[in-house]
Amino acid sequence: MANTSSAKKMVRKIERKTAVNKNRRSRMRTFIRRVEEAIAGGDQAAAQAALKAAQPEIMRAVGKGILHRNTGSRKVSRLSSRVKAMA
Repeated sequence: MANTSSAKKMVRKIERKTAVNKNRRSRMRTFIRRVEEAIAGGDQAAAQAALKAAQPEIMRAVGKGILHRNTGSRKVSRLSSRVKAMA
């Protein structure tokens, strides 16, 4: 456990930051799930709309440090290729 006052403060800061990052990660995963559900449903128009909403959300997660930028790009690329393959 933290002993110094600065270490105790860092524990408090990390807890707050963890909660924020958890919400951001959850939000990103929700958007990805919507795209995957539209793909599974076979509705290309809905899948494209969901992808259009998910792409900035994934890149926002990259900008906030939730994902590495290559991971974010890979996720967007794989989702878009799956949507494109529906045509």
